[in-house]
Amino acid sequence: MTSEQTPGRATALALGAARAPGEAVIRFEQARKEYPDGTVAVHELDLEVQEHELLVLVGASGCGKSTTLRMVNRLVEATSGRVLVEGRDVATVDPVALRRRIGYVIQDVGLFPHRTVGQNVATVPELLGWDRGRTRSRVGDLLELVGLDPATYTGRYPHQLSGGERQRVGVARALAADPPVLLMDEPFGAVDPSGRRRLQQEFWRIQRELGTTVMFVTHDVDEAVRLGDRIAVFRRGGHLEQVSDAVTLLARPRTSTVAELVGTGSTVRLLSIGELTADDVAAVPPRPAAPSGRPAGSEPAAGTVAVGDRLDVVLQALAAAPDGVPVTEGGAVVGHLTADGLLRAVRRTVASAQG
Repeated sequence: MTSEQTPGRATALALGAARAPGEAVIRFEQARKEYPDGTVAVHELDLEVQEHELLVLVGASGCGKSTTLRMVNRLVEATSGRVLVEGRDVATVDPVALRRRIGYVIQDVGLFPHRTVGQNVATVPELLGWDRGRTRSRVGDLLELVGLDPATYTGRYPHQLSGGERQRVGVARALAADPPVLLMDEPFGAVDPSGRRRLQQEFWRIQRELGTTVMFVTHDVDEAVRLGDRIAVFRRGGHLEQVSDAVTLLARPRTSTVAELVGTGSTVRLLSIGELTADDVAAVPPRPAAPSGRPAGSEPAAGTVAVGDRLDVVLQALAAAPDGVPVTEGGAVVGHLTADGLLRAVRRTVASAQG
């Protein structure tokens, strides 16, 4: 059987063919999960995840966010209602074939200890019948994408990796077959705070680069705000309280549950979602040409920030260089940012939230 004829490939084609143009990639229609003892984990949920979107589910323990996530790949079966992926009810799809086409990352990673990093990343492509050359190329590309040198890491075993490195391998493995959907359940929860922050920044970059549709579960509202295109807030019993972009969530919480979750640090959290724009940057006067023929100082240097960087990253750079930092766009230096420029950017972000 060729890779074009494998069950996973057939399922992918069927799912993709079932979704109309512009239709959500994941859709919950009155989805409910009730256990035999009467406990309701998810209550008549209506929710959509659009193509290329990173939707974060956040809430206290026991609010049904992980249960919601696992209904997508049928690790948990809905009691009633429907869950659709690419237009097709997942209840009508073979669960094994379905899971081969949906990436899944969990907190403890779940790497196979007896298999190397390269073999772990290659797991799903091998199950789908990819040839060795294609698989080897994909493994190398993905390790580079998650910041691990293939020459160094491909032959290592999980016990030879740090916690952050194992999580990176887990993300690479989940993305190996280019799934239309990636599910992530507290993926960075077991990593130390500084490593967790780096992983968040790297994953945000990777998701923007690939455009994968992602559902991401966390109990940390700061992580939700930092990563999510939209955020869905749940309360106990699987009730959906609010779905909105991060700015709206922080500025206009819809219910007391959401307000309590957001707390009093809304303005500070806006730093993690505001982005540096060209309007925030002071122009740099032209400089004499360097021996290379390019204007001196036009090459990006260490300590630079870029148009589009998150404001919390910019703040860290300015803390290390109080007199200001060079700003790049498209790889070239386009201006200089000072504390005054950052303040303007913060005020603009706060004003947009309040407006």
